[in-house]
Amino acid sequence: MRPLREASGIRRWAGPALKLAYPLLILGAWHWGAPRYTGALLLVLLWLQRRFGSGVVADSLRQLSRLDWGVAALLSVASAAIVVTNSALLLRLYPSLINAGLLVAFGATLVRGPSMIERFARLRESSPGPHAVRHMRCVTQIWCGFFALNGTFSVYTALRWSRGAWSLYNGAIAYGLIGALLLGELAWRYLVVLPKAARSEAA
Repeated sequence: MRPLREASGIRRWAGPALKLAYPLLILGAWHWGAPRYTGALLLVLLWLQRRFGSGVVADSLRQLSRLDWGVAALLSVASAAIVVTNSALLLRLYPSLINAGLLVAFGATLVRGPSMIERFARLRESSPGPHAVRHMRCVTQIWCGFFALNGTFSVYTALRWSRGAWSLYNGAIAYGLIGALLLGELAWRYLVVLPKAARSEAA
């Protein structure tokens, strides 16, 4: 029992720390002398997040499909390439690769189902209703649109912006946009979707 409690304790503090590590790493990358050091840390972080991450997203990632493994392999290869080549351009393009990987992973679930957001929901609720399933599919589509737009703009920042501006956008502003989208979806869900579902069930 003690090892299980210790493992649970590690995940409890490691989860939030790992969530903060990536944006902080990108924010710090602009003034570090060698891109390969950042690439090495990105590679380590990628697999630490899968091993010790916490929450519904991390739990879902532990049940990786072949496609998900392919995305993880692509990011691993990109990190290794940064280490080997010490390329500042590859490092700058890394955030856009993450967006591309998320777009592929989320988009594939729209084709074969269930949607990615429904998968997250089913980790806590085994049988969401039809109205909730339709809503979660729409939310997954919105996230796909976000990853496509953010990934495209990330490429632009990598090619056209200064190193400091690239770091600020990809390490802070992009995560502010993610937070705004999350809060907006929660507000819409609790103010519009759930009341509408309750009225439908009552009728």
